[in-house]
Amino acid sequence: MCGINALILADSSASAAPEVYDALGTLQHRGQDAAGIVTCGPKGRLYQCKGNGMVRDVFLPAQLADLRGWMALGHVRYPTAGTSADSEAQPFYVNSPYGIAFAHNGNITNAVELRDFLDYEAHRHVNTDSDSELLLNIFADNLNKTGKFRVNEEDIFKALQGVYAQVRGGYACISMIAGFGLIAFRDPNGIRPLVYGERSTPAGMDYMMSSESVSLEVLGFSNFIDVQPGEAIIITKAGITKRQLVHQQEFTPCIFEYVYFARPDSIMDGISVYKARLAMGAALARAVQRKLGKNMDVDVVIPVPDTSRSSALQVSYQLNILYREGFIKNRYVGRTFIMPGQQLRKKSVRRKLNPMAMEFKGKNVLIVDDSIVRGTTSKEIVQMARESGAKKVYFASCAPPIRYPNVYGIDMPTRQELVAFNRTDDQVAEEIGADCVIYQDLDDLVESVAKYNPNIKNFDVSVFNGCYITGDIDDKYLLELEQSRSDAAKAEKAPVSARPIGLHNNYSVNGKS
Repeated sequence: MCGINALILADSSASAAPEVYDALGTLQHRGQDAAGIVTCGPKGRLYQCKGNGMVRDVFLPAQLADLRGWMALGHVRYPTAGTSADSEAQPFYVNSPYGIAFAHNGNITNAVELRDFLDYEAHRHVNTDSDSELLLNIFADNLNKTGKFRVNEEDIFKALQGVYAQVRGGYACISMIAGFGLIAFRDPNGIRPLVYGERSTPAGMDYMMSSESVSLEVLGFSNFIDVQPGEAIIITKAGITKRQLVHQQEFTPCIFEYVYFARPDSIMDGISVYKARLAMGAALARAVQRKLGKNMDVDVVIPVPDTSRSSALQVSYQLNILYREGFIKNRYVGRTFIMPGQQLRKKSVRRKLNPMAMEFKGKNVLIVDDSIVRGTTSKEIVQMARESGAKKVYFASCAPPIRYPNVYGIDMPTRQELVAFNRTDDQVAEEIGADCVIYQDLDDLVESVAKYNPNIKNFDVSVFNGCYITGDIDDKYLLELEQSRSDAAKAEKAPVSARPIGLHNNYSVNGKS
């Protein structure tokens, strides 16, 4: 899972980089492994700064000042494919044809096939293990078929039709052609999110694209429009051109965006994330009643900050049980779920959360979290509650049991790493040390989100039921995925390159010159 952002300004003398930097800050929750910005300035010259680390660490004021130009792409990375090497920080770039920068959120399910095609048929060199670089080169290869000195919108749409014909998976992509404009497109099922908006200025209309609407709202953009599944958008100085390139696919956005990844103040595909989480809380309260009975002995409802707060408030309201903040979060520690490596995630839980003993001592507590994935965080949280004096610890999850790997851009690839895999609810409770675990019902979860947009009937819920909407996932694929992307496999994988090869940085990144 990653965050992507792009900006094109009406004023050609203005600088897009500072605002893309601000936008990436609003998307930091989507990726904390690496960040990057590529801009386009006078004469189509491209400028780049990218590297491993948080947004605030990768970009210093002097570096932002050197990122010249009125167009920019930005990316924050959380690795699901490839490695955590500097060379895999995005955006990626190829000089032929036309000078293309590219950023991507999601995961390609036929990456092996595409890599073979690029090697044996297209004869294009791919420098990393990132499927984003594969996508860039597939797009570049299709665009190169025009054989023209300069391309227009029609040429780009034709090239993207070729991309859609070759690529499978869940993806939201933004691209920039030097001196021309911005391009956005989304997978045919709309699994990964993408939205754009506009802002009126004295020089004309500015446009921004982003993974989440919050980036647009914070920077003064309005008229948010979601890129539709299978749709491509081209934005130039002349305006916006749209085209539906793939038809008759089922619209199934990833429901985990609403459960965990997205900020509560975002609106995705017409659905308020905040309202969806309130509805999840109401449904979860009913599940708690079914499990514990109406005369339950719960004294207090405590959320695991921050994602579950909205749902926990609604659980408290529905059950008429006191709501209390029992864990104080250190905001300078990253999200543990998206940290690479089980040991790092485990160590970071206690660094991130500190219990207030007064809210636990002598009480039966109902802890509410957005989900239980590997069980690492949940187990540590339950242990902290007991160490703080809790008599009983009930653990409620806003999501159903996660028993299957995600193949569309979320890093939960190995079934054996999922605490609910081959375990009953009672066995999960025993594993994490809770007196009882209460899971959300899948139908209730879907209804909690779908009720706010009647045009969306289904969602990608493959992590809960093992049904993959793209239809190309079998046991052989899952086994190969697990062998290559487990925590153990990632630990053994050497970086492709210690330093990125691409656009030249004439300043230091993360202290390296």
